[in-house]
Amino acid sequence: MNAAPGPDADDLTTIRVDQFFPHEPAKVWRALTDPDLLARWQMPGAEDFRLRVGHRYRMTSVPRPNARFSGVVEVEVLAYDTERMLSLRWADADPANPADWTITWTLEHEGRGTRLFLVHEGFDPDDPAQLMARKIMGGGWRGHVLPALGQALERLR
Repeated sequence: MNAAPGPDADDLTTIRVDQFFPHEPAKVWRALTDPDLLARWQMPGAEDFRLRVGHRYRMTSVPRPNARFSGVVEVEVLAYDTERMLSLRWADADPANPADWTITWTLEHEGRGTRLFLVHEGFDPDDPAQLMARKIMGGGWRGHVLPALGQALERLR
């Protein structure tokens, strides 16, 4: 897993991660969009996902008061292009918390597998709590979520 190189690598409004998976795009797409598979590697509540623009559901995680995160994420499907891109809005369920982000997954066929790009954007670089959230979530994507996705892909046949 690598942070995407380039001029925006220091962009405090965004997290960029890419990961190669030795699986065809159709299999990676399935893991990103099948509710039963999502439940294996994402937060509780991901099993309520439906691949339909405008669909909303809730996921839960550990509250992080230092990052002003309630632990409940309101998710909305914004857009998708089958086996190529999925874009979601994540907002904290507590309207007093500033989290309102866009998560975009982009899949590119590469050799015998798939390069998966994650762009998590919308952090406020002038808000210390948002910078803390960016730090926590950047580590979480790289150290927990994408490895869990990889494990879920390995179990799929």
